[in-house]
Amino acid sequence: MAFPVSRRQLLKTAACGFGQLALAGITGAATQHPLAPKPPMHAPRAKRVIFLFMQGGPSQIDTFDYKPELTRWDGKKTEFAHRGTTQPMKVMQHLWSFRRHGECGQYVSSLFPEVARHVDDLCFLHGMHTEGVAHGPATLFLHTGASNLVRPSVGAWISYGLGSENENLPAFVTVNPPANKGGPRNYSNAFLPPIHQGTVLGQPGNRDAKATLANLASPVSREAGQKQYDFLQRLNRIQASSQPDATVEGAINSLEMAWRMQNHAHSLRDLGQATRATHELYGIGQKPTDSFGRQCLVARQLAEAGVRYIQINHCDNDPAPVWDQHGNMPKHQELALEVDKPIAGLLTDLKQRGLLDDTLIWWGSEFGRTPFAQGADGRDHNPKGFTTWLAGGGLKSGIAHGATDELGFEAVADKVHMHDLHATILHLLGLDHERLTFQYSGRDFRLTDVAGNVVQEIIAW
Repeated sequence: MAFPVSRRQLLKTAACGFGQLALAGITGAATQHPLAPKPPMHAPRAKRVIFLFMQGGPSQIDTFDYKPELTRWDGKKTEFAHRGTTQPMKVMQHLWSFRRHGECGQYVSSLFPEVARHVDDLCFLHGMHTEGVAHGPATLFLHTGASNLVRPSVGAWISYGLGSENENLPAFVTVNPPANKGGPRNYSNAFLPPIHQGTVLGQPGNRDAKATLANLASPVSREAGQKQYDFLQRLNRIQASSQPDATVEGAINSLEMAWRMQNHAHSLRDLGQATRATHELYGIGQKPTDSFGRQCLVARQLAEAGVRYIQINHCDNDPAPVWDQHGNMPKHQELALEVDKPIAGLLTDLKQRGLLDDTLIWWGSEFGRTPFAQGADGRDHNPKGFTTWLAGGGLKSGIAHGATDELGFEAVADKVHMHDLHATILHLLGLDHERLTFQYSGRDFRLTDVAGNVVQEIIAW
């Protein structure tokens, strides 16, 4: 019998808009949606997360962690325990000016004037510390809670724990993700069912790629497509029932998701399209904010449509990550100009739409940078003390939690390990990080391994 369209052709037609990634799925009957919403473990404060990943390590002491002592110590040497040795290093002062902003009076540098307007909505974590002094291990630890093993990413765990709010969209989407320093492992499902792998929009490593949904419309009529789909699903289920295999189930669920999207997700066909005023808000159509502005707008649209975890990435394909300035810290100015207005636009848009209250915004990187100079005007990696900030999602706002030492090198007060941050994010979503487990290879695994504490002090009760 000659089939009008092969299974391979239909998969390509139906799913090529998401072909970069998430051909995902789990075992189960065709009548049961593998991403059906699951009840939270406790009352959630947030329904979804938008993670703004600044790959490479923005300098905390040139962005959000003001240290007056740096000026007094500028050009002088003092000892730092760094990369396994303790030796004198030359301190380098702030390269941009700081001033207080908002009613809360939190300090922000001149690198982020637009974000500074939203300081009363932000929750700064100045006592962050993590594992890994190199980009690869630290980036994997940020995304998966492990630096040298294949583990599910944060988004995959959230998809596994909560499912999707929209059966016609994936639960986990990443836009223009890193192509190196862990690559696909940063949005992998690892040993979780394949349906929880992150769906890539855009192009890995290309921060200028547009996050479009290609081939959303089927090339065949609705009636013909329905017949093909029904027939292929019968064949798929025969194969799956006689020889269960996670890869086969993943392909089947991918086909099902593509079919649902073709029939129900037309409202998202023009991701990134909006009114002129909205484009202006995000800096779209302007240089240098157009690319990241489109990512931020897509994140808002996906969040509004019910995607649980959206990651947007400021990264590129170069061997050195985009924020990795070992010898040219002034480049931070150029990079901040690309993201400052779009991030502020996202915060404004979410707040205006009433979405900020139950959307958790996470801005951060794999680590920070040193207060001492590397070369003439660079800074080295620093996992011992750095800053991330959060907003919305049931958090206290306009506060700073934790602190680094007087030079901004090491977290010394109210320290927050990356495991603690992961535990807190899950908690805000209604998930207990100690109970969200998956049995694999004879043991129960979780995102926070055997560590992690919820940072209760930053949660608004």
